[in-house]
Amino acid sequence: MKIASPRIIVRRSGPLSGSVQVPGAKNSVLKLMAASLLAEGEFVLTNVPAITDVHKMSDTLAALGVTSEWLGTHELRLVNGGNITTEVPYEKLDKMRASINVLGPLLTHYGSARINWPGGDDFGGRPIDLHLAGLAKMGANIEEGLYDIYAYADRLKGCNIELALPSVGATENLLTAAVYARGVTVIDNAAREPEVQDLCNMLVAMGADIEGIGTSRLVIHGRERGSLSGARHTVVPDRVQAATYMAAVAVAGGDITVRSARTEHMEALLNCYARMGVAVTPQGGSVRVTSHERLRAIDFVTEPYPGIATDYKPLLVAMLCVSRGEGTVTETLFPGRFKYIEEFRRLGASISIYGNKALVRGAYEMIGGEVRVPDIRAGAALVVAGLVASGETVVNDIHHIDRGYDDLVGKLSGLGADVTRV
Repeated sequence: MKIASPRIIVRRSGPLSGSVQVPGAKNSVLKLMAASLLAEGEFVLTNVPAITDVHKMSDTLAALGVTSEWLGTHELRLVNGGNITTEVPYEKLDKMRASINVLGPLLTHYGSARINWPGGDDFGGRPIDLHLAGLAKMGANIEEGLYDIYAYADRLKGCNIELALPSVGATENLLTAAVYARGVTVIDNAAREPEVQDLCNMLVAMGADIEGIGTSRLVIHGRERGSLSGARHTVVPDRVQAATYMAAVAVAGGDITVRSARTEHMEALLNCYARMGVAVTPQGGSVRVTSHERLRAIDFVTEPYPGIATDYKPLLVAMLCVSRGEGTVTETLFPGRFKYIEEFRRLGASISIYGNKALVRGAYEMIGGEVRVPDIRAGAALVVAGLVASGETVVNDIHHIDRGYDDLVGKLSGLGADVTRV
């Protein structure tokens, strides 16, 4: 007998109230874990989100020779004992894009790496050409096969790299590769995201020499191979999870407190919320979010940090769906990231697509229905939309949500939302 996959059932909810804690960032912790390949010793990460992608990365690192254990609900200990293999089994890499980040550490520390082409969310092509071109410029020999990538070098050498676009993944991979490169590596047009800064700060704690953290020009002075050491580091809060709970109260109404939200990392997004009629008030290390009237439609464009992140876009689309008026969404980073629009249409949304632009016509409420989750952030946004839908919204394929959210259902329920996992 076939066992049904878990689903999330959402019913019209509101107003929301109470507080919710934001955990560490998915988009940071996976790269921090990969950095354990750069040094023998012990690494302790705190504020680690309890998500499936963390467990998958732990499995990947275990296959390479780095062991891990949970010291608490959100504290993870990693140990690199030096017995490292440089070839990652296919089954450990094909489901998660962040696993590409083991390439730089393996290559620079151990001289070679063989990995399979990475997977992850399906919202159009996200080529890793920038990763490979940068590594090749540092002296790596790269062989691209049908199923895998093999890179090797006696030792990487520092050089000047100007990225064609400020790719987060490429910046992080080249950054980790540069810490043991001979001489100085300069990365221009580097990504500036808080998660990139988080990785830089951990590498510095390990003994790396990095200048320009938080800017578009990173200068890395290479250390002798193997000279870095283990470290203890607290993962930066997840700004996308914070945005999710803010979006929930925006559409459902109410007054909530989001703890550990870093407003300085979300200024462009918070400006959008304010334009739509959501009040956001910093309170120490927390943010109070209130929404008591129907939202106003706005136009926005996704851009590299500090602009509107593409991860925010599905949440803003959910808000536009129940806003007054029409709003446009322009996607400049991943043109294919509109695959979830059809799922919103199943809930009664009026959305038209014109190339990389979507026109969203606001309605007073959504209509409950059955939807499927195409990627992590779209999945959370569909749950948010269900909070203002009549009847019952059934969200399927929620394993995507589990990759990036630790107990989304429990946290929304704690705010008063009618959300259950079955």
